[in-house]
Amino acid sequence: MQVGLVQLNGNDDPVANLVQTERLVREAVSGGAKFILTPEMTNILCFDRSWSVQVVHKQGDDPTLRRLQEVASECKIWLLIGSLAIKAGDENGRFANRSFLIDPYGSIVAQYDKIHMFDVNLGGGESYRESSGYRPGEQVVLADTPFGRIGLSVCYDIRFPNLYRALAKAGAQIITVPAAFTVPTGKAHWHVLLRARAIETGCFVLAPAQCGNNAATHGRPRQTFGHSLVVSPWGEVLADGGDGPGVTFAEIDLDAVAVARGKIPALVHDRTLGEPVIHGGNKT
Repeated sequence: MQVGLVQLNGNDDPVANLVQTERLVREAVSGGAKFILTPEMTNILCFDRSWSVQVVHKQGDDPTLRRLQEVASECKIWLLIGSLAIKAGDENGRFANRSFLIDPYGSIVAQYDKIHMFDVNLGGGESYRESSGYRPGEQVVLADTPFGRIGLSVCYDIRFPNLYRALAKAGAQIITVPAAFTVPTGKAHWHVLLRARAIETGCFVLAPAQCGNNAATHGRPRQTFGHSLVVSPWGEVLADGGDGPGVTFAEIDLDAVAVARGKIPALVHDRTLGEPVIHGGNKT
């Protein structure tokens, strides 16, 4: 099966982002992709809370979701909308960072709210507090499709291997990791983390990404790393989207999942661990 990973150079204008997204999704269709994936925050990348509140919608009213459902139905494709900022009725006004799997009829087959919030200080004045604007999810989510079982995740989730082990043990053959990785963390960790999760689980990992200088008319701009990746169950990078916007294509064969797990059956080798024992310390 051919997959197409859409790499976006998003900004804080949902209308402009939708135009770019639809163009690249259709480019992926023209290239023969049957499963197409977009990055995290497909509809908006924005640090300005007051602006976001004006342009982010509830799920039933979101124009990006509605239009991409129409495109999936028209083109008869499976489409992962990596994530959208969605008003979720949170008592503190926080949004959901929500991923959607759409079938060729335009129906939502599965949705997943990002569990792990990106609250970090990277130095040099670069810091993020995702939990101040987004409500963390709580549910691990998988979906069955005609071409395999898919486990959903988003961006910062990649640093929490227990989530991916849970997805693999629940039968995932493909794991999606749409992202908007920062440049410093991307250079240091993006490739190695995605390859590690693929190796540990014996799954294909599909990771569409935001890229480049992400302009902002409200609040400060940001930069994202790009390099949308397709990684095999053996940890090989099958495709890398580089630095700019576009579509990255790859052929995946799910027989490779069984082959990799047959060689290294680590998913059935878990042992129950006792409490850690700490030796040493100060001596009197």
